[in-house]
Amino acid sequence: MISRLHDPNYNRWACQIKRTGGCRQPIHLRGKVEHYDQATGHLLHRYSTTTEPNGVLRVPCKTRRASRCPACAEVYRADTYQLVRAGLVGGKGVPETVTSHPCLFVTLTAPSFGVVHARREKNGKVLPCHARRDAEVCPHGRTMSCTDRHNADDPRLGEPLCPDCYDYDGSVLFNAISPELWRRFTLALRRRFARLNGLTVKALREHVSIAFAKVAEYQRRGVVHFHAVIRLDGPDGPDAPPPTWATADTLAQAVQHAAAAVTAEIKPLRRAFRWGTQLDTRQITMTGDLTDQAVAAYIAKYATKAAECVGTLDRRIQPLDNLNVLPVREHARRLIAACLRLGSQPALADLRLIHWAHMLGFRGHFSTKSRRYSTTLGALRSAREEHMRAEEISTGRLPLFEEGTVLVIAHWEYAGQGLSLGEQLLAAAITGVRLPQMVGDPQ
Repeated sequence: MISRLHDPNYNRWACQIKRTGGCRQPIHLRGKVEHYDQATGHLLHRYSTTTEPNGVLRVPCKTRRASRCPACAEVYRADTYQLVRAGLVGGKGVPETVTSHPCLFVTLTAPSFGVVHARREKNGKVLPCHARRDAEVCPHGRTMSCTDRHNADDPRLGEPLCPDCYDYDGSVLFNAISPELWRRFTLALRRRFARLNGLTVKALREHVSIAFAKVAEYQRRGVVHFHAVIRLDGPDGPDAPPPTWATADTLAQAVQHAAAAVTAEIKPLRRAFRWGTQLDTRQITMTGDLTDQAVAAYIAKYATKAAECVGTLDRRIQPLDNLNVLPVREHARRLIAACLRLGSQPALADLRLIHWAHMLGFRGHFSTKSRRYSTTLGALRSAREEHMRAEEISTGRLPLFEEGTVLVIAHWEYAGQGLSLGEQLLAAAITGVRLPQMVGDPQ
């Protein structure tokens, strides 16, 4: 830290840090950009990193994981919030009339794979975890009862009462098959909604389209469940309202039927999976308890998280890693071991369980949406880049050339990543980004 503070190029380094937004692990690039006049071939402008601190340009890592970089994850969270909310109230290319379209907030859960410690509340009071007067004794000699009233930060939450009885194979296999289960749910939803209105799926497309945005959330026990916004539109998307007979009540009926009906099978093991029995379906309103802002904020929050709450790693498990010494919870260790063991079977190679062992088998996208729900993350990023470019030109940091008259030649190479602990502290002070887990983290 002292060395960086006394560096003659400290001001320029601080400027780079500000432009990364306080990125915790910025990418270091070495190279140059040259602008040539297409008509004459004369060099008009050149930028090179040779004059930058340490000869590199630092750019944001742009990760979505808050555990790796809170600053970049916050940008991802804000973009996801805008994307989801635009599909509820309009904006970003979506008409404001979309607020009148029937819309549901749906939570699809995972089935049970064994009794786990849980925090239960009723009327503001914490209830015993699993109090059973005549509790059974499992084959391994453990009484399947827990009378403790767990705190929110109790490390036992999500762990099975009997690890030897817990279905670890089923847990990781459900995570692996859950993207396919979601796809089948969306298909069954359209079929059921069409049938409830006396139509075929083909005929339904002429009257109604169903749009959605969803995010995956890890439970403490190590399985994912999905939160989704499901909206009814006209046949051409959000620009047209759905017919009057396409109501939120009918959509809720279709959701309940589809969630209970669909299954996904892992054929080599002859094992089928379905959604859990707990299904939450609520209508989104602009003035009630479940508002557009609350839903968008809830979904965006989980878009920056992964399996950290389970106590696993936020990086891939390497072939040379010793599973017994990894800094993970014992419950997570068993889930990882199940991924590694099942993934070694040739018949299950398509599930890529070894590759996604750190994610406990889940290999899908954390946040997805249908094409017509709203704008895209790419469009939001492009708009931000255009704004930043215009700002750079207006302040004279970038030259202004007529479009189509300049040839741009760029050459970049990767030169490293990250900041030292001292530099991280300085970056936090410069940008005001709070990094509570910064000190002591491995680079």
